[in-house]
Amino acid sequence: MDAGAAIADLEEDRLVDGIFAVARKERSRTRAGRIYLVLELVDPTGRIDGRVWNDVELLANEFELGDAVRVLGRVERYKTRLQLDIRTIEKAKDVDPAELLPRARRELGELDGFLEFLAGEISHSGLHALLERFLNAERIRVGYRGLPAVPAGHHGYAGGLLEHTVAVATVCRDLCQLHLRLRSDILVASALLHDIGRTVELERAPGFPQTREGELLGHVQLGVRTVEGLAADLLDPATLAEVLHPIAAHHDVRAARTAEAAALYHANQLDAVAATLPTGQAQSSSERVSDQPPVGLS
Repeated sequence: MDAGAAIADLEEDRLVDGIFAVARKERSRTRAGRIYLVLELVDPTGRIDGRVWNDVELLANEFELGDAVRVLGRVERYKTRLQLDIRTIEKAKDVDPAELLPRARRELGELDGFLEFLAGEISHSGLHALLERFLNAERIRVGYRGLPAVPAGHHGYAGGLLEHTVAVATVCRDLCQLHLRLRSDILVASALLHDIGRTVELERAPGFPQTREGELLGHVQLGVRTVEGLAADLLDPATLAEVLHPIAAHHDVRAARTAEAAALYHANQLDAVAATLPTGQAQSSSERVSDQPPVGLS
């Protein structure tokens, strides 16, 4: 039995006795009408789905969404993914669920410094002022430090949004030095702001559930709207359109009408796959990439 095993180290057909945070809790039914419990469990190393098949009503009353729980179960493989067949589950006493959330691989203070450095390099007065408003918006900065880039996908942990943003903006900055025709102020500013909609789309809780706005509008549309609000009275309509366009198109290269928009799309995809695909080299258990296919490259 793996006592206290980390999710990243779990293997098929092993018994597990561990403590995790509950990121998802839903009742569902089989085709035959049997009720079962669908869970997503997380710890600092990753996340895994869980199923409770027996004593569902009894065990469901033992804990709530967001709780830290102690779980006894067996690791099974369902299609291409590992999941836990849970035998018993109960609320863990004296455990802070926040301590069980996956976290950024890099120090957040250092990443904040890089974010401010990249914003400070913008020379266009209106875009510089826009980024000053962005940096001074406490709710947004807290979101960058506490939210993922993509829940259950690349940079899917608290602070992943900040880590991903710095990486994408750095790639864009370097690309502008190779291709001088690119308008660096437009490209880097849009890179720094491209996922700002996540701060409206997601809640800071285990599993990072979507807000109602997030469910209906998605982070791209919310991002465009947020940047429009920050840019009020700072940019002329043409410049605002130039910086909004890469943000609006950063998941659809076919929609790109400028080189900057296409460059942001590819920089975003590059950082996503670099953070998720296996490297092909031997790795320690703490560095092992999940055997799940890359998801949420968005």
